[in-house]
Amino acid sequence: MDPTQTRQAAAWLAAEHQAGRRFEPFAAAQGIATLDDAYAVQREYMAAERARRGAGVAGYKIGLTSAAMQKMCGIDTPVAGVILDDRVHANEDALQASRYGRLGVEFEIAVRFKEDLPATGGAPTFEEVAHAVDAVAPAMEIVDDRGCDYARLDVLSLVADNAWNAGLVLGPFVREWPALDEVEGVAQVVGGDTLGSGRGADALGHPFLACAWLASHLASRGECLRAGQVVMTGSIVTTRFPVAGMHLRFEVGALGTVEAHVQP
Repeated sequence: MDPTQTRQAAAWLAAEHQAGRRFEPFAAAQGIATLDDAYAVQREYMAAERARRGAGVAGYKIGLTSAAMQKMCGIDTPVAGVILDDRVHANEDALQASRYGRLGVEFEIAVRFKEDLPATGGAPTFEEVAHAVDAVAPAMEIVDDRGCDYARLDVLSLVADNAWNAGLVLGPFVREWPALDEVEGVAQVVGGDTLGSGRGADALGHPFLACAWLASHLASRGECLRAGQVVMTGSIVTTRFPVAGMHLRFEVGALGTVEAHVQP
């Protein structure tokens, strides 16, 4: 895609969101033929969103890092998106379901960095990632799939649409953590059903390995992870679609717990 086509596709996508239209696969119709095209549209779209909302970049999400999530979406590769700081919620915040086309919640381990993590000559090592980490936390990612039919989903449309990120809820960060590949996370409705569970290893083997993948991905586009940014490392429980009145809890062993209340 040339720059004009990229801008036109991003403007079309922004108009779809602002009109509240249902998600329909759009890559082919918008001339998005490769992952590079899709990430270029994502970059243009998110730059426009930053300007419109007066928001900064809080960090990044990595999607589809677990086999269960890849199966759900019918896509066999991780994807990345940008998290803007006006959509970062504190622990136990309220989520208004009416703000989204269809509110989805994913259950993850968040990683915050104390120094930049560039990737030169390939992905950083596990040890390099660990050295750059400031703290980790249980977290929920807010996604808005706008009522997508998953049987028709394609990776190019998903990537261009910022991998559906619509914010996150952060639990308390801790600077001492257990072996993150071994911790178990359990998602549940408080006073109700268990929604699912998973282990840190489900995110590409370890949340830090997911961060290494992201660092390499950003480096290939002339960017890098920055000190202070937060990375959502991928859901270890398949996406759930809560309704108003639900009180969600995600408990991740020694890391602690994050909660959110869903309102109309």
